Amino acid sequence: MKRRQRGFTLVEAVVVIAITGIIASVVAVFIRAPIEGYFDAARRAELTDVADTAVRRFSRDVHLALPNSVRITSTPSTIAIEFLLTSAGGRYRAEPGVPGDDILDFTQDDQSFELLGPAIAFQATSLDHQNQIVIYNLGILGADAYIGNNRRTYDGGAAPIIQITPINPFPFDSPSHTFQVVDTPVTYRCDLSAGVATLTRYSGYAIVDTPQPDPPASGGALLAQNVSACAFVYEPGITERSGLVSMRLSLTQSNETVTLYHEAHVSNVP
Repeated sequence: MKRRQRGFTLVEAVVVIAITGIIASVVAVFIRAPIEGYFDAARRAELTDVADTAVRRFSRDVHLALPNSVRITSTPSTIAIEFLLTSAGGRYRAEPGVPGDDILDFTQDDQSFELLGPAIAFQATSLDHQNQIVIYNLGILGADAYIGNNRRTYDGGAAPIIQITPINPFPFDSPSHTFQVVDTPVTYRCDLSAGVATLTRYSGYAIVDTPQPDPPASGGALLAQNVSACAFVYEPGITERSGLVSMRLSLTQSNETVTLYHEAHVSNVP
């Protein structure tokens, strides 16, 4: 005699589903907090990584700033710091040693001088990069690389002779007979007015005396989004060696905020 097989009744199925839902709800209560904590930690790590990369890039550039070239401009919604980025430097011959030595003459429109020490690898000239020789930049009237009275265009030459475009005599002789090669201006600009506030790095634009360009004419490289706060402070210091640039950057996303503060010393010895 065959026995009839029975399955679950509708009532039993409903009971099982109800019990499963209750168990799932209880489990969800216990695992919700760890899961949210994991996503919060991942979001903070991502924000920290973006902010740290931007701050490190800024610090690397600031250490290569031309002495006394840091300047800051700000509005209620933007703040920008600009400086002239150096790519090399060296010493020029100021006193003749033997007949034929090519000294840098500060009494006339000299167009060449002899480089003392190792040869310099100049940047390839392009629309974005023009090598400029700067001597004794004090950042004041009469010795300001932004104005250009102590800055000359590099015209090439066979080492150790450096050729420059003659305009006027350099205003001041450096006490240490040194010069810097300026590659390009650089601007770090925080824009808090946009829908998504940003930090952008600009470079490869023309050197402008005044006003400080904000933003520069050329496009920039986006370093960070979701910027909730940004500040640049420049302390020139009492002595030439005590220049200090500080940067505070805050990034906010989904109610998570990460703030980094960094200080970089600037050598203001011209």
